[in-house]
Amino acid sequence: MAVGFPAKTTYANGDVFSASDINDTNGTLNLLTSAQYAAGKNKILNSDFEIWQRGSSFSNPANEAYLADRFNIVFDGSGSTRTVSRQTFTPGTAPVAGYEGEYFIRFNQSVAGSGGTYIGFNQRIEDVRTFAGQTATLSFWAKADATRTILPNLQQNFGSGGSATVNITSGFTSTNLTTSWARYTFTVSVPSISGKTVGTSSFLQLFFGFAANTVQTIDIWGVQLEAGSTATAFQTATGTIQGELAACQRYYYRSLGTAASSNYGYLTPLGTATSTSNVLVRLGTPVPLRAIPTSVDFSAVGVSPDDNAITAVTNITLQVGANANNVTLNLASSGLTQFRPYYAAQNNNSAGYIGVSAEL
Repeated sequence: MAVGFPAKTTYANGDVFSASDINDTNGTLNLLTSAQYAAGKNKILNSDFEIWQRGSSFSNPANEAYLADRFNIVFDGSGSTRTVSRQTFTPGTAPVAGYEGEYFIRFNQSVAGSGGTYIGFNQRIEDVRTFAGQTATLSFWAKADATRTILPNLQQNFGSGGSATVNITSGFTSTNLTTSWARYTFTVSVPSISGKTVGTSSFLQLFFGFAANTVQTIDIWGVQLEAGSTATAFQTATGTIQGELAACQRYYYRSLGTAASSNYGYLTPLGTATSTSNVLVRLGTPVPLRAIPTSVDFSAVGVSPDDNAITAVTNITLQVGANANNVTLNLASSGLTQFRPYYAAQNNNSAGYIGVSAEL
């Protein structure tokens, strides 16, 4: 099959080929082969909200708490009541024909609160060099319970030891959402980083701003940030569920047991009691973390010398010298026998977990 492309000598980032631009002997071509479906085109991870390692519903999450993977909530003010939750599309009702999304994210504020000046969702894209000096286009689908406003923006954060943060607001306007799914697009010029100092853990941040001190429900799906001045066909950053999970686990990994007293999946079979109140274990991660983790969270964890008697773990801390591939953890407990081997297990609760974070 002979395929001919438009009679152009140069192309720009974001160019999209239409059916009329492409000729072959049959008059058709599968556009999945074109650059608009290139791997890595979309810089937003978990853009279709498929991955929720931390849970699927969050009641009054704290400021900067993570929700669906790679997205966190930020706000100020007081007195509000809010829930962020995973919602499921009825089959055939996802907003893009030909892309059957499974989940979307819902923000519900049932009590308005007071004194707030901002509230919304963030995602931090690793490396402030992303799109620097380029034109970029943000697109997403959204709807609300009534006419509600949303105002995105970008921010260049140069990391620890880097230059001052640069806020990117030009090109973004406050937009009214309706009660039906619709795609919204914004095209912006991302400033050059010439003359800037890039420090440690730099990032480009996307922020979705909602109206503060307002009772509202807002749904979002299909977030895409790409090079060029055109919003092209939606795709996830990696193109596969496994790829998205692995990409998210670079920043956060949660180890789960499979039953009420099972061992944690990626923990080595045994840890060692370094005292009568502490067990040292190693948590192997399925992919290398972005960096040495900075925090650990857990629930319903215990230690057991023989898979039968389980003693509750009261605290878990990161061991000095942990690395990004094998994280060493200190599990605090009581009544242990020093130098005896212990399993790390769920403490008679199938919902137990251990999570380690290397988020930006």
